[in-house]
Amino acid sequence: MVLFGFFALVLVSVYWVNRAVLLFDRLIADGHSADVFLEFTALTLPNVVGLVLPMAAFAASVYVTNRLSNESELTVVQATGYSPWRLARPYLAFGILVAVMMSLLSHILIPASKERLAIRETEISGSVSARLLREGAFLHPRKGVTFYIRDITPEGELRDILLTDRRQEGRDITYTADVAYILRDDEGTKLAMVSGLAQTMNLTEQTLSTTDFSDLTYDISSLIVPKTLQNRDLRHFTTAQMVTDIPAVVAETGVPLARVLDELHGRFQKPLLCLVAALIGYAALMVGGFSRFGVTKQIVFAIFLLVVIKVVESAMTDSVRKDASLWFLVYMPTLVGLGMVGALLWQAARPFRPRRRREATS
Repeated sequence: MVLFGFFALVLVSVYWVNRAVLLFDRLIADGHSADVFLEFTALTLPNVVGLVLPMAAFAASVYVTNRLSNESELTVVQATGYSPWRLARPYLAFGILVAVMMSLLSHILIPASKERLAIRETEISGSVSARLLREGAFLHPRKGVTFYIRDITPEGELRDILLTDRRQEGRDITYTADVAYILRDDEGTKLAMVSGLAQTMNLTEQTLSTTDFSDLTYDISSLIVPKTLQNRDLRHFTTAQMVTDIPAVVAETGVPLARVLDELHGRFQKPLLCLVAALIGYAALMVGGFSRFGVTKQIVFAIFLLVVIKVVESAMTDSVRKDASLWFLVYMPTLVGLGMVGALLWQAARPFRPRRRREATS
């Protein structure tokens, strides 16, 4: 468990840093604060942890088995009469502990975090400060609209602004003002400009008209239309909701029944994969026995077995999503993995010996 925690921490850090860099670039570029960035990264953390738990369990099992083999401890224990099946018990207990952790993530924490993340994304998409209030940058909140602010004072004044509206066909309007303010009322959000100039370019007639104004109000509500949640995402439902009322989930999400069953059974399949990964990390290294050259070949073989399981998982996922009656195929990777573990432990308990050696022994 100590090594599992170490590998999980390392893998989560690697995944989290890669995602945090992209998230930081997107949120900060949109004008959001560091608090929003920290909130979003915290909400993405459960999903990242769920991705790395099987790999961390596998790495911990391989490391422990490799160390016991290199220090000849496995050889001594087996010489006292312990079979590979008996030695697999602590790995089985370890895999069950990791599976319990994964169950908490897949059934509770990940759906809750994804739903909260979707809600927060919808909320901040309509933020005026995030969409428009950025100093020294040309913003394009909507197609055909350009907005620029040279400076924003602590009192909330927008200094030296430029607003270009090219949404009307054959007509471009450019507003410039020394000072502007953001105002909100029942009808929406307004931009009140003071001491400015409005330039209207008629592209058809190639004429330009200018109008000086002391104050002008421009409706910017259309520039900050927030995203709206359409159908609720399937990943936002808890497992209890899916189990108790699958037809309601299908109706609310608008996805096929096969996709719902794949998501539901996949949440039970993920913890089982953690158990399989832990057992494969042990069983694959037990096949070769003790060698002073190490167990590098067995480690490579164990990684290859994991790749095979992932290939089976991908193939079964495509089949289940096409036909709801094939939902049981979701558990095929676990069955294949347990079959591999059984075959490896059977081979480790009955090591191959050449014929001449068997005759000499007899």
